[in-house]
Amino acid sequence: MHAPDFWRESRGLLAWILSPLSALYGAVARYRLARAAPSANIPAIAIGGLTLGGDGKTPLALALASVLMAQGERPAFLTRGFGRRRKTGEDPFVVDLSRDSAKDAGDEALLLAQLAPTIVCADRKAGARLAEAQGASILLMDDGLHSRRLEPDLAILVVDADYGAGNGFCPPSGPLRAPLAAQLSRADLLVLIGKGEAFTPPPKKLVLRARFAPASEAVARLKGKKVFAFAGIGRPGKFAATLREIGADLVGFRWFPDHHAYSSRDLASLAREAERRDALLVTTQKDSARIGSEAPAESVPVKLEFDQPGAIEELLTAALLRARAERMSRRSGVRSELLP
Repeated sequence: MHAPDFWRESRGLLAWILSPLSALYGAVARYRLARAAPSANIPAIAIGGLTLGGDGKTPLALALASVLMAQGERPAFLTRGFGRRRKTGEDPFVVDLSRDSAKDAGDEALLLAQLAPTIVCADRKAGARLAEAQGASILLMDDGLHSRRLEPDLAILVVDADYGAGNGFCPPSGPLRAPLAAQLSRADLLVLIGKGEAFTPPPKKLVLRARFAPASEAVARLKGKKVFAFAGIGRPGKFAATLREIGADLVGFRWFPDHHAYSSRDLASLAREAERRDALLVTTQKDSARIGSEAPAESVPVKLEFDQPGAIEELLTAALLRARAERMSRRSGVRSELLP
């Protein structure tokens, strides 16, 4: 889906008309967030987006994995593989980039698997057991905050600083995955992405700032060039803004629903439009993962960079020490105080 404009605006008439349905959605989401969940045998970090799409969950998961790997950890991603077709008898399974397509694993899983072992699973407990058997020392659950299938040792809520909580409603009136207060109460850390001020964190909540940085080779390749762009992501306007920021001459843009399954007809039409404008055809990494080699489109890789890299490193170290101490305590039957 593509987020409707009124989700970002103040609470207008349409939002209020739909508010009874939003209240029902919010009640179910609040219940899911409050339910108890089992712990995995190895530490787990859950990442969730404040809204239904475009906050930056997957880039954050990749950034955290890079930090953890630099610390000597062996992270494994767990993801449900949104948009994939179910593979009979293969849940959970480890993504194989030489075999699996976006139809098999989901586009996000393909991006994650380029960095670290990635397990697609509807059953998070089974996925955790498989990750442990594969030698993982820590789990990174992309989209795992709201599902509550496993108890996280560190729960991170991602917020687009330029979008915030939108109009503050849950669907269909607004973009929130669950009522704002319920999400904030479950989060140990907020990561605000971007320079915007659309969201004001609670005064006592731990907050880190981050930003998207396009790959230097993409900047050099596209700066000053005419480009025709397309994207099937939650907030395609962010991709258009990135292209303008790196100096590309954006001569046209087409957006599609999030996780759109491109047909050969779609791709042929896009290629013709780019050719007619004498422009390069470009898209996002996520869209490129779905398309594969079917269209001559260049992708624009971006990575997440923390404003305070040392702060996230210290936070992850402390969280892992605490998680491992708690597991040792449970195994020995002795209760211990949490480490700082």
